Amino acid sequence: MNLQTLTERAANSEIRELELLSIEGGFYLARVRQDLGQFTLLDDAAQPMHLRSIAHLRELLHAVPAFPCVLVQQCVHDEMCGRVAGPVEALRLPFSLTMPL
Repeated sequence: MNLQTLTERAANSEIRELELLSIEGGFYLARVRQDLGQFTLLDDAAQPMHLRSIAHLRELLHAVPAFPCVLVQQCVHDEMCGRVAGPVEALRLPFSLTMPL
């Protein structure tokens, strides 16, 4: 999904959630969830768009109607140190596309 498609679908209230995935190496990827499935946000070359931060995403989507967003961070500490029981789940932190005052 490219930025133009994301904008159009957000205007039509078709976006259920955007997950900003924290990737090892200091960058982020955006995964857009709709009723029809999940799509990675792509750049002009149809490659996954590398984002630098939540602020970078906000700048990029400043003219797009708001929708729910969540930062997804894998909890590697739990994997490294061990856990008593159960699967290790990602940390999910909701955030807004609007700039805080």
